[in-house]
Amino acid sequence: MGMADAEGHGPPDGLPGLPPEWGRVVVPDDASALAHEARQVRRELRRRDRRAGWRRRLGLTPRPDGRPPLGLPVLVLLVSVLITLAGLAAVTWPRSTRTGGSTTVVPYPTATPAVIGPLPALDLVDTGNTPVSLRSLLPAMIVLVDACACRERVTEAATAAPAGVTVVTVTESRTAEPSTVTGVRALADPAGGLRSYLHLAPHPGTATALLVDREGVLVRVVPELGPVEAYRDDLVHLAA
Repeated sequence: MGMADAEGHGPPDGLPGLPPEWGRVVVPDDASALAHEARQVRRELRRRDRRAGWRRRLGLTPRPDGRPPLGLPVLVLLVSVLITLAGLAAVTWPRSTRTGGSTTVVPYPTATPAVIGPLPALDLVDTGNTPVSLRSLLPAMIVLVDACACRERVTEAATAAPAGVTVVTVTESRTAEPSTVTGVRALADPAGGLRSYLHLAPHPGTATALLVDREGVLVRVVPELGPVEAYRDDLVHLAA
């Protein structure tokens, strides 16, 4: 039997002694007074059962031999796979532009002023199918006319070229056709070695010009040959 408390109240007959830290224990005459506490206890028990059920389904409950649960490595692997897939989706997902979905158009450059590199040591052929070394014509303005004859632009270049600078037209045909522009040397590059070396693809309706100094250095590429004012200064500097 339990001991009486400070007020002389002891535990009801038939109940074992209760811990003193519980204080005074009052058993109500009407059990309905404990309905609220009973609901809380049942709610907590249901929550605990659901949690234990999920742990059993996922294999996260400890095994009888004390070893780690089998489902834990699988869960870690699954999370790693999901993170990897999310990262791949973020990288490869198509992004819309900030201008309402319209694509950004990069204008085709008209000139690239820079020291590009050395002119390849190529031998082309002239109208008589005779090999001609490009380096023997330096300094020169080489106009690639396989995509466009552009006679007007070639004429402007030949007129603006200072003394000592050779204006050369190059096609990718088997044999060069005689130039119809005075003072212009016509050559052919049957193997397409010049465009291949410079990685310059032909664009229909445009001629590409290469400005090469007397040392064989390609100092300027004009992808789309336009008015002579755009490259006149560089043309003059080739003769220096």
